[in-house]
Amino acid sequence: MKAQRAAGTIEALYDEAQELYLADNRPWVLGFSGGKDSTCTLQVIWTAISRLPVEQRQKPVYVISSDTLVETPVIVNYIDETLARINQAALDQGLPFRTHKVVPRVDRSFWVNMIGRGYPAPSRRFRWCTERLKIEPANEFILDRVAEFGEVIMVLGVRSAESATRAQVMSFHRIKGSRLSNHSSLNNAFVYSPIEAFSTDAVWGYLLQNASPWGNDNRDLVAMYRNAQSGECPLVVDTTTPSCGNSRFGCWVCTVVTKDKAMEAMIDSGQDWMTPLLEYRDMLASTQDPVRKRQVRDYRRRTGQVSFKADSDDIIPGPYTLDFCRELLTKLLQAQKEVQRESPPGETPLLIHEEELHAIRRIWRQERGDWQDSVPGIVRAELGDIVNWITDDAVTYSHADGELLQNICHENGVPVELVARLLDIERSTHGMKRRHAVHSRIEDVLAEDWRSREDVIAERREMLAGTGVAYGADEGVSAC
Repeated sequence: MKAQRAAGTIEALYDEAQELYLADNRPWVLGFSGGKDSTCTLQVIWTAISRLPVEQRQKPVYVISSDTLVETPVIVNYIDETLARINQAALDQGLPFRTHKVVPRVDRSFWVNMIGRGYPAPSRRFRWCTERLKIEPANEFILDRVAEFGEVIMVLGVRSAESATRAQVMSFHRIKGSRLSNHSSLNNAFVYSPIEAFSTDAVWGYLLQNASPWGNDNRDLVAMYRNAQSGECPLVVDTTTPSCGNSRFGCWVCTVVTKDKAMEAMIDSGQDWMTPLLEYRDMLASTQDPVRKRQVRDYRRRTGQVSFKADSDDIIPGPYTLDFCRELLTKLLQAQKEVQRESPPGETPLLIHEEELHAIRRIWRQERGDWQDSVPGIVRAELGDIVNWITDDAVTYSHADGELLQNICHENGVPVELVARLLDIERSTHGMKRRHAVHSRIEDVLAEDWRSREDVIAERREMLAGTGVAYGADEGVSAC
């Protein structure tokens, strides 16, 4: 009797999906992460639409998958193979499914922000990665479809059983008298959550009792979860989506959680070639330790100003120093060499892309005073001559020039970075007939705080003493 009720519920869900699909011309955008919930959702929608007459299967269903470019290599391969099967099966079966992988723009990628600009490893207090790596790429695709069609319907594998907060958010945005909800942040985008009432057991029950229509084996998915001992990372389209820091289907560099139990479980289950990834991730996590922060992060913010905790002489640290960023790049390339050497046959995991290396080089040269042009040298030392570096035709400074500048600045008590930044402004406008905004750029640099860390703290303590506020020793620093 229970099985009959469950079957009846599924049939009703198919009918509901068909009714919504045929109700209007708004295209559907289905978020697919490769995990159990999104796989179950896609199977439900696939089955419902496949039961319609061929002439009624006209409205496109875009299946989008988000690749942050720092996904666990095993998952990248699994997703790529699955998307290829979905495309081929849709073509063979005459179904309107089209797959798309969305990725962050190069200048917004994880490595360009962390190694290039010096953003610290993400934490619960400063989770800068989600917006740039997940929300923006997915929303750009959705907005492109909105511009093309006027409105779209997002089909998501979210479930109210995930958490009380998630259930409350889903209820809040629900359109009265409809199975659709308003998107939390995008106008003209609506959300359909076909499996929102499913429990975890119901999801697995459906997947194991219904074969994948595009040729995957859902038992492999069960094995992946069992090996990782963890959950999935859904397609993130807004800030209400829960964190996937503990997740099997998340980023291998995630430092939002203290320990990556999923990665550890994967290595324990036989994927020991991924050990360098875990070691690198743990190294990033260690930089969140208060003592370590002081060693690897600048005492000034990216604005060039110094910030303190309220009523304290504890400096709020800024970005990673350029020296530490050089170390991060070196160790990342070493990890890439090791995982490529030890990975299973046919797999060549790429941890950082060539476009990202060019972007990091540009930022170091133009924004961080890297006169020695470190990136090409680091890449050659670790990987050989595999990158065709662009020659800078403008006035350039050599490593010897940098050493000379350091000596002169040291003799005259002038910050090296200050003079380097001013010279870089001059270099960037060299040969121009109209040196537009050069004076304002110089003023901005001079307005930054160029005092030493010790001088800044001394002034702060003097100010606090004048106000009668007690302060402690400058031992720890807070997260950004």
